Amino acid sequence: MNHHLALRSKIIIMVSVMAAMFLVALDQTIIATALGKIVEQFNAFDSLSWIVTAYLLTTTITVPIAGKFSDLFGRRKILLIGVAVFVIGSMLSGIAGGVVQLIASRALQGIGGGIITANAFTIVGDLFAARERGRWQGLIGAVFGLSSVIGPLLGGWLTDGQHILGMITDWRWTFFINVPIGILAFIFISIFCPPLKHDNKPRVDYVGATLLAILLGVLILAVDNTGTIFSGLLSSTGWTLTGLRIGMYSIVALATLGFVLVERRAVEPIIPLRFFKNRNYVLLIITAMLFGAAFLGSILYLTQFNQQVFGATPTKSGLMLLPMIGGLMLTSIGSGQLISRIGRYKIFMQVGFLIATAGMIALSFLNVDSGYGYEAFVMVFLGMGMGVAMPTLNLAIQNEFEQHDLGIATSSNQLFRSLGSTIGTAVFGAVLTTGIIANLGNIQDTSPYLQMIQKSPEVSKIGSLSDANTLLNLNMPDIKGQVSSAAESSFAKLPAIQANVAKQTFEKTQSDFSSKVTHAFSDSLHHIFVVASFLVAGATVLVFLLKERVLKSAKPQDTPGEM
Repeated sequence: MNHHLALRSKIIIMVSVMAAMFLVALDQTIIATALGKIVEQFNAFDSLSWIVTAYLLTTTITVPIAGKFSDLFGRRKILLIGVAVFVIGSMLSGIAGGVVQLIASRALQGIGGGIITANAFTIVGDLFAARERGRWQGLIGAVFGLSSVIGPLLGGWLTDGQHILGMITDWRWTFFINVPIGILAFIFISIFCPPLKHDNKPRVDYVGATLLAILLGVLILAVDNTGTIFSGLLSSTGWTLTGLRIGMYSIVALATLGFVLVERRAVEPIIPLRFFKNRNYVLLIITAMLFGAAFLGSILYLTQFNQQVFGATPTKSGLMLLPMIGGLMLTSIGSGQLISRIGRYKIFMQVGFLIATAGMIALSFLNVDSGYGYEAFVMVFLGMGMGVAMPTLNLAIQNEFEQHDLGIATSSNQLFRSLGSTIGTAVFGAVLTTGIIANLGNIQDTSPYLQMIQKSPEVSKIGSLSDANTLLNLNMPDIKGQVSSAAESSFAKLPAIQANVAKQTFEKTQSDFSSKVTHAFSDSLHHIFVVASFLVAGATVLVFLLKERVLKSAKPQDTPGEM
């Protein structure tokens, strides 16, 4: 442990680590605003899912492996590799000349992001005693919240084209911006962050790492955009999506069985099976999965709600989440300070999850007639609950294990929360799609608006009119604007009276279509939030079952005498 370091050194290290963590958190939101321009430039709308999934895939696989490697080879060495890989991946993504190169670069970037994620929270445990970790875990949680607001704003600003140092920005700058910050973080970490490794000679569990990579990779591909990603394979082989998923889940089951058998005999297992004998650990990782599924899997739809119901632009819809981010940052920092002073965390988790449960239940009553004031009020409570839950989960898991297991224990929490988020997003996406199609029926055959625009180039780029995502995209403000502009151009060729009648008819049919889609979306979203409420309530019950271990303070000899 490095509790003996001067506070000034610890602050420099933490600022560097949080800068690296900020890049990873920012990337998850900033890229969303650039996706449209990317696929438009490369004319690769079919590859949209891969641009996102490639990063998610490699990040999820990397997190537990990187956590274990940091225990074996030292936190600084592994973290520096992560920052370097992330910066290189960002640069290659920015200069990509085609969609295949971009996808490969995103996968490389995801490896770096996974390494950084696995180590950022763990380094808090290296530098601070258990009782001091709360305030720093809270600050890292606040970084996540801040990035959620800055990401969409910065991404939209850069993508729209700005003049910086005589150059005009575009979507590539959403990747280039990572480079200077990453380089500075690399320099400071290499200078100030001390190494931390085992005294024993490292023995790497290569077989376990390979099986875990197969297990996680196939699982993510089986639940996340499977039909879109493997559309070419399905059409060329004649396989059904159900058959493909059964095969993939079979691979997951076999890989899981092999992984368990290997880990039982491994000298330095990637995820020690003895962890699962710890009752609190099992409760905490299940809580993390439920938290990831309920919050991260459903809250993503709030921005879409703001766009569908309030007609907000992507940038404005991000700004509308400020109440939630404000609540998150307030409780994340505040609860961390209080936990460090009191030395107990369970009561904060209990209160936080209860508040979050109440907020999620209130969110299930959100509908097209709700004003933004109601949504903002509910989001404050959701943010407050998230602000306590995210950092405290890490703190509680770290408090269950000794220093030599800190890396893999912390990263496993990130892993299970990420898996929960991935599975939750996939399940909720299916619920949303099914609900919209059920509510709208064969709208492509009955809607005059869709019949008028079905041959429009803007529509053909988006996808099939029988697909729920296409219908939602057609109801987005920017797409509606493009379609309206194209229609008005065609009306201009008509005589004045006919043009006016055609315009009024078009606007009425567009308004009717928008109303139907918005109500179908809202009704389906209600079911998602109801399910999410049950998941949060389940996580709350598990939190009450925890047996708290008091957070220990630093020993007198570990506390520096000077700043």
